Amino acid sequence: MPSIADAATLGAGLRATREASGRSLAEYSVITRVHTRFLKALEEGDFSSLPSRVFSIGYVRAYAAALGLDEQLAVERFKRESPDGSVPLQAPVGVAFEDVRRYSPRLIGAVLVVGLAVVGWNVFQRVNLMHAPAPSDIAEIPESWSLGQVPGQSVVAVGAPRPAPADQTTPTLYVTPGLEAQLTGIDPTDPAAVAAAAAAQAGPVQKAFNPRGAIYGAAATASQVVLQAKKAGLLVVSTANGQVLFARQMAAGEAWRAPIDLAATVDVSDPAAFDVYLNGEHGGALPATVSPLSQLNARAAALARQTAAQVEAAQIAAARAAVQTRQQFNTAVQAQ
Repeated sequence: MPSIADAATLGAGLRATREASGRSLAEYSVITRVHTRFLKALEEGDFSSLPSRVFSIGYVRAYAAALGLDEQLAVERFKRESPDGSVPLQAPVGVAFEDVRRYSPRLIGAVLVVGLAVVGWNVFQRVNLMHAPAPSDIAEIPESWSLGQVPGQSVVAVGAPRPAPADQTTPTLYVTPGLEAQLTGIDPTDPAAVAAAAAAQAGPVQKAFNPRGAIYGAAATASQVVLQAKKAGLLVVSTANGQVLFARQMAAGEAWRAPIDLAATVDVSDPAAFDVYLNGEHGGALPATVSPLSQLNARAAALARQTAAQVEAAQIAAARAAVQTRQQFNTAVQAQ
């Protein structure tokens, strides 16, 4: 089958291909459903006899497909041989740029002239503002400037530096008499009441538990004993029959909360690597490599009872002191 690109024109290529196929225009008219006169006009290159451009391109595409030719190539050749006159011509690319290049020397010259004018004006203004040095108004130099101290004139002398003034002291706060005893229930002038209150609160405050990693075990409300690793170490919690409840290589900062009523044994690789916290306060290190959990829970319960007793004793002492202070106050009022 001859190629449409090898023919001199589109019509010549279509006609040569049809003749090589041995079929007539009437047969291709039936195949393409295009009138015979339009097919003949395509073969003869008489594009003026064709209908509108859209239909003409459709006829070329259908005829090329029926002949077994490249439809797109046939349409492109038709567009080149029959250009569309309805499309306005576009200006060649680069014309506007050529205009800019043509006028660019003038624009650059104008910008330079304006710049030089501005710079010259500024220089002129600065030169006009400059004044020549004028002679001094002093007719003659005073004698004291050249001869030093003149008899009869006082001389200002700077003495040795003085020490800095003392820091300002903070005045003593005024306390309303009887107000502290009324609010706290403890008479500050009574040494016995002050000593009793100090003894009730004399218990040392231990370091509180500070989570620095993951926390395993029971919830915070269901535990009084916390084991926290100061450094990496193995922690194994097992029952008396050998059942392992918890086993982990603890990293520094990780902790395990022990349930309150758990009967188990704590086995660690290094007792010094774990801190014991009882009721949230530091209780030292583990006593041994293997420690019964019941002993730690018992220590926590005992400390909790001791703290509760101290708080109750302090409350009772404060209440007694308040009653005594109120009685003294009433006595003083009645005496007046």
